[in-house]
Amino acid sequence: MVITGRFVALAALGVVLAAVSATALAAYAGALVVVAVVDLALAGRIAGLRLRREPSAPVRLGERATSVLVVTNAGRRTVRALVRDAWVPSARPSPRSQRLVVPSGERRRITTGLTPVRRGERRAAAVTVRSRGPLGLAARQRRLAVPGTLQVLPAFASRRFLPEKLSRLRQLDGAVLVRQRGQGSEFDALRGYVVGDDVRSIDWRATARSRDLVVRTWRPERDRHVVLAIDTGRAAAARLGDEPRLDAALDASLLLGALCARAGDRVALVAADVAVRARLGLAGGRDLLPRLVGVLAPLEASLVETDPQLLAAEVLRQVSKRSLVVLFGSLDTATDTGLVPAARLLAVRHEVVVASPADPALAALAAGRDDAAAVYGAAAAATTDAARLRVVAELRAIGVHVVDAPADVFASRVADTYLDLKAAGKL
Repeated sequence: MVITGRFVALAALGVVLAAVSATALAAYAGALVVVAVVDLALAGRIAGLRLRREPSAPVRLGERATSVLVVTNAGRRTVRALVRDAWVPSARPSPRSQRLVVPSGERRRITTGLTPVRRGERRAAAVTVRSRGPLGLAARQRRLAVPGTLQVLPAFASRRFLPEKLSRLRQLDGAVLVRQRGQGSEFDALRGYVVGDDVRSIDWRATARSRDLVVRTWRPERDRHVVLAIDTGRAAAARLGDEPRLDAALDASLLLGALCARAGDRVALVAADVAVRARLGLAGGRDLLPRLVGVLAPLEASLVETDPQLLAAEVLRQVSKRSLVVLFGSLDTATDTGLVPAARLLAVRHEVVVASPADPALAALAAGRDDAAAVYGAAAAATTDAARLRVVAELRAIGVHVVDAPADVFASRVADTYLDLKAAGKL
């Protein structure tokens, strides 16, 4: 039994009767309790309610979604209830509670707005129903389990770069009139020699049949393989501004996946720390981006030290053909985790890019000179920066390409590296 605010207000009136006589107060209190018990007996039975949740469509992080709860009254009395459809806090449900009147044999729908602030699968907690009597003095209350989930997809903020990257891709692929000469690895067509053309592109057999020099033009080869290797360990949990490092890697992966789908390349994915957390076999075409989003959405960083050798071994197991491997990790912790040996192992058989979003906090620490603590912080930031530069030099010495950029342009720089390799005929 739950007493309502109306019951409390009526009970407070008994204070006035206390000034008259104790007998009047006792009679009033007894009558109030009897009326409340009767009111409770007349309240609709919560056991007669049937609750069902309609499926919620996936939503991107930061967008608003809705959850619809269908309440059917199979009991004999009308249910006058206050209903709270609770979710995990990161789903940000609103409103907190709603009033509902369901006559016997009828059904009603309750809509709860959700504005999730975290990616992944957000779950419903429980539905609390408080059924009041006709007088509103007392109520029955129960918590009911009504399972529900909302799939929160990555925000894909880097899609703003997509038109620019696709325009450059069309140039590389020969889909616009402005052709880039001498690029790519797949034969396209023959044309007349123009001053500035690479003499190595001259086709001497075609030239022998013509009065002019004839050169071959090339285009980027299609159906190449791109492998996204994502570190989901402790370093991926570090926050870069308002989001974890892992989210920057996922955003870049989606942009790269969209470009690969348009370019006709096939993409595979491996995400791991001390165990494989996600895997996607080679995929391409229109199905690539939806499948990639589905695999990336539930990924979360684990507070464990990543085993880069495991990640490299999974990549080698995933693809045998020479491919472009984009390894998303952290250059700040590379000296501790063994990123360089793993990249060296991959570089023997594949073209490798190590991509790491820069931590803006390091630049802020490096500028600190206000007091002794700030100076120590600046020294630590300088040490970390020096170690990162040594790792970058080691990686480039073994032929690995490095992307080290701020999080707001990180996805764009990764996409530019992919396009540069494609233009140079290395992909």
